[in-house]
Amino acid sequence: MNWKLIFSLSLFGLAMAFATITLIPSSTEPYAWLVIFLLCAWLIAKNAPGNFFWHGFLVSLVNCVWITAAHIIFSSTYLAHHPHEVAMYGKLNGQFGTGPTTAMLFFGPIIGIISGLILGLFAFIASRFVKPSLKGV
Repeated sequence: MNWKLIFSLSLFGLAMAFATITLIPSSTEPYAWLVIFLLCAWLIAKNAPGNFFWHGFLVSLVNCVWITAAHIIFSSTYLAHHPHEVAMYGKLNGQFGTGPTTAMLFFGPIIGIISGLILGLFAFIASRFVKPSLKGV
C-alpha cells in the first residue's frame, strides 16, 4: 500500500470538507465528487503499486474522517447552509432521538464506506486503462 498516495489524495476530501460547509451546496456536491473520484482513480491507477481497489477504498475512508470531523466541528455553520440536511436530521431525531452531530458521526462512516466502494471500483477500472508510472508517487 502506498500510504503517501492515500494520504495525499485524501487532501481532496479535506478541501471538500471545508468547501461543503459554506461554499458548495448539496445540489452540486455530487458533481464535484465525481470529478474528484475520476481524478483520484486516474492517479491511483497511475501511481499505486497494485491493490487499486483498496487504495481507492482507503482514500475514501480517510476522506470520511476529514469530512465528518469538519462537519461536526463546524456543525452550526454547516447546518445553516444545508436546509435539506437539517430536515433529514430532524426526521432522524423524531425516529431515533439523535441530534444532528450524533447523526453525522453515525452516517459519516457509512457514507465513507459506500463512497470507498465506488472510488475503489473507479480505481480498479482505471487500472485497466491507465499505464502505470515508472517511479510512482
